[in-house]
Amino acid sequence: MTASRAIAAFLLGLLLTGCASLPASVERTPTNALTNTADTRLGQAVRPLATAHPGKSGIHPLVVAEDAFAARVVLARLADRSLDLQYYIWHDDTTGQLLWQAVWDAAERGVRVRLLLDDANTRGLDPTLAALDAHPNIEVRLFNPFANRGLRAGDFISDFSRVNRRMHNKSFTADNQASIVGGRNIGDEYYGANMEVGFQDLDVLGIGPVVQEVSSEFDLFWNSASAYPAASVIAPAQPASAAALREAWDKVHQNPEAVQYLEAVRQTPLLAQLADKNVDFEWTTARVLHDDPSKVLQPTDRRDLQMLPQLLAAMGHPKRELDLVSPYFVPGADGTKSLVELAQSGVKVRVLTNSLSATDVSPVHAGYTKYRGELLEGGAVLYELKPGAAVPPPEKGKDDDRARGLPGSGSRASSAASLHAKTFAVDRERIFVGSYNLDPRSARLNTEMGVVIESPALAGMLSKQFDTTIPTRAYLVRRQPDGHGLEWVDVEPTGETRHSSEPGAGPVKRLWIDFLEILPIEWLL
Repeated sequence: MTASRAIAAFLLGLLLTGCASLPASVERTPTNALTNTADTRLGQAVRPLATAHPGKSGIHPLVVAEDAFAARVVLARLADRSLDLQYYIWHDDTTGQLLWQAVWDAAERGVRVRLLLDDANTRGLDPTLAALDAHPNIEVRLFNPFANRGLRAGDFISDFSRVNRRMHNKSFTADNQASIVGGRNIGDEYYGANMEVGFQDLDVLGIGPVVQEVSSEFDLFWNSASAYPAASVIAPAQPASAAALREAWDKVHQNPEAVQYLEAVRQTPLLAQLADKNVDFEWTTARVLHDDPSKVLQPTDRRDLQMLPQLLAAMGHPKRELDLVSPYFVPGADGTKSLVELAQSGVKVRVLTNSLSATDVSPVHAGYTKYRGELLEGGAVLYELKPGAAVPPPEKGKDDDRARGLPGSGSRASSAASLHAKTFAVDRERIFVGSYNLDPRSARLNTEMGVVIESPALAGMLSKQFDTTIPTRAYLVRRQPDGHGLEWVDVEPTGETRHSSEPGAGPVKRLWIDFLEILPIEWLL
């Protein structure tokens, strides 16, 4: 076949796949979170704590990556009645496989499992999802799925406005008694199991009334028009699918790197605390915020469906300090104006985002650079995380030291670190932890969720990071002394190093960012 014919055949195939569509009529049996779970193991453990703190929620930060993984595994193993899991990404790697197995084992015990995944990152997972969905106690639904299960470019051609809108929410709830909410997806880079790259991130483990709010959010998305039963869009499982899953899980347990990682998880103090029911919870007011799932089907200016107005109201107007951590920071004209007004009114505004050499999404960095100068001129303080600048490993058994790394990566050093936490604190009084990035995509395109916590301890912890650790782990961006251009100040124990261009990024990458900056793509970022 000549090259021209091959290209023609490819384009014809792309055109034909672009004609595929989702099923017009889908039977969705509505289900809701189980409420008769007080007699479960988790319910019995939570009851005396909740009784001693009526109306309050118990919150425990999951800072260290291995802690965050261990907490999810423990919840899956302790679940007696139900698991409700909602994620944007679930990788088929070591931690992903281990959690698949924990979920399967729960279903084998009779636990009802509802798994809601955004479909943007499930390519190649259809056989696994079909096998899971075939289990009588597991139901899988895909949010805003692609009609083409192979060449997904066809959907982007024929249905871009729909498939560009994604569910970025993340939650893990067991027996409607305990929930994990935050920035972590399911994958090795989130849990300290990837030695090449580690995401610095943050979740919280919650018990009490906040769990019912997470469950209500899950039910809303699970029963929404955009949540398709997996069986309606993917091929059915093969007879040997379940055996293939077990074989894959056995291989994981035989992998030396996985064995080493699991040993590190077993050493985490939180694992023993969870087993002994001795987790240090802070009892306070916590409120779950989220977009409406119909946001992805409606025009982007429908603020009544968006989480941002709720978030601004819940966080309150800063009077002294506003500390923002966002890996993908594109404040836009309105956001920049608001931050500058705060800074000029006397509020200390500090931002931590990824540097160009640390980010995993270069176009977003290009969107951020448009506003960097204006923010600095307006009085905001900008820090950009250095590549590989993971927080120091905490000392075992010391919760204060474990919290010191807020937000945190793994206790095992990876060769590169990238910021992934989405958290901000107001006046060292309240803190937000969730999936919401400070960018147009979170505000207008995707759905998001998170929790606002009234906690001077947690909020103060984040702000203290800006006072102490962040200045040595990130570049301080500021105007050059002569007022022309920017400089990046790298503070090390041996002194300061000043860079006149984006450190760690070569000329080709900087040129690429300059090009992206002029493109009209901010609404996509």
